[in-house]
Amino acid sequence: MSTSERTMPPLNADDRTGLASWLDFYRATLVQKCEGLDERQLREASAPPSTMTLLGLVQHMAEVERNWFRRVLAQEDAPPIFDPEAGTEGHDGGFDLADDATYEKAHAIWEAETARARENCAARGLDDTSPFMGGRVTLRWIYTHMIGEYARHCGHADLIRERIDGATGV
Repeated sequence: MSTSERTMPPLNADDRTGLASWLDFYRATLVQKCEGLDERQLREASAPPSTMTLLGLVQHMAEVERNWFRRVLAQEDAPPIFDPEAGTEGHDGGFDLADDATYEKAHAIWEAETARARENCAARGLDDTSPFMGGRVTLRWIYTHMIGEYARHCGHADLIRERIDGATGV
């Protein structure tokens, strides 16, 4: 599935298909919010006093994908991508933009992280667990958390995009 192709999640599916479909729906929504904009617009913090940008959201979600599906789920030693603090407790990072940051680079990294996430999920059941914060976390919980994370940030992206060029919906 192309990451910018947004497909409505099935109305009647098993839990695994439903959760994965909703996550992919929101992943595609974030990409669609960035389509058609130039680098200057993607770097624009358009809702003062917030410094949040669409490019920063893509970078952030690459960090979040890496954290949950690689560090937590697969227990991989995956270093931060955009922010040296990313992966530390309570900090996913990625919002700040380096001078040489581009959407093309950030999107490619994000694409690679989402592909890796799908691979890491494929061999696991929803109730399989991984160590987390002194306990265990299920893949089901991670999917649910990631859907919420994307939904929240897609709301931010809606507002940022509307302020940039008036585009709404999608």
